[in-house]
Amino acid sequence: MKEVVFDFYSPVVLKSYNLDKTMQYQLNILGSLDVFTRTHCENVANITCRLCNRLHCNRGFTEYCTICAYLHDIGKQFIPPSILQKPAKLTDEEYEVMKTHTTIGYDICMNDLKLRPYAAGPIYHHEALNGAGYPKGLTKKDIPYEGQIIRVADEFDAIVSKRQYKSHIGISDTLKILIENTKPLKQDSNKTNAENAKLGKNNPTIVKALISVVIEDTEYEIYCITEYLNTLKDTLKRLQTVKKYEEKMKNAKTEKKKQYFLEGMKIFLEKDETVENYHTILEEYENTFAQKQKQIDYLRSEIKIIKTLKV
Repeated sequence: MKEVVFDFYSPVVLKSYNLDKTMQYQLNILGSLDVFTRTHCENVANITCRLCNRLHCNRGFTEYCTICAYLHDIGKQFIPPSILQKPAKLTDEEYEVMKTHTTIGYDICMNDLKLRPYAAGPIYHHEALNGAGYPKGLTKKDIPYEGQIIRVADEFDAIVSKRQYKSHIGISDTLKILIENTKPLKQDSNKTNAENAKLGKNNPTIVKALISVVIEDTEYEIYCITEYLNTLKDTLKRLQTVKKYEEKMKNAKTEKKKQYFLEGMKIFLEKDETVENYHTILEEYENTFAQKQKQIDYLRSEIKIIKTLKV
């Protein structure tokens, strides 16, 4: 039986915009990135597209913003692997090198006529509304909307995804971090003016949209797993029937009865299942069922928490 796999980053929305064709050239550029960065870029693009839809952006802006998101980390191809993939926290010096991926990515785009229209992705995705971001420390009035959207998508995926250098953080805890980053800094260490001091790093409207997207996707994930479990129940019932016939066969007093129950077992076996291996298959399905049920319980508890979050 083929398991139904839910993909939080499903490209269905992207395909509805024919972005697979529009971005063919841009996607080829991502081939120069390491696998973690490339996957991250694809994830951020998908989240960005979902956010644009939730924010009721028009089709043209959604396409543009999504392509910017695909290219947002393109500059990381020139960051030394020893820094990019370092398992421990970066030193101050290493962090300064890492930050240059924004300007490097911007230069890559500006030097390529096909990429030039999307240079906003690399240069703005780490800027913060309150001026605490980089590379230029811009504030809200100078950060384009696409940069604000990609920042939220980037931060969400960077935290929630399990990378080679950090452990997984739950969805609700990730959203709490993003919400915290919508709040003003306790101390105005960046010497921003009074207006900017009232701002956090993230745009609260975009974070609210992200929460809606996450709830929608999590509920759909629960639905997909539940549908799979419903199918799995039928398989378990069938194999458990085989097991009952086997028990009756073992307890049968005559050879005729044993043969009768053996044939009964075979009737309920399907392709690649045999009298000898069905125990292993049944155990695997039982373990899968328990794991998936546990996953549903976890997701339901996450949704319960997420629905209480306030931005």
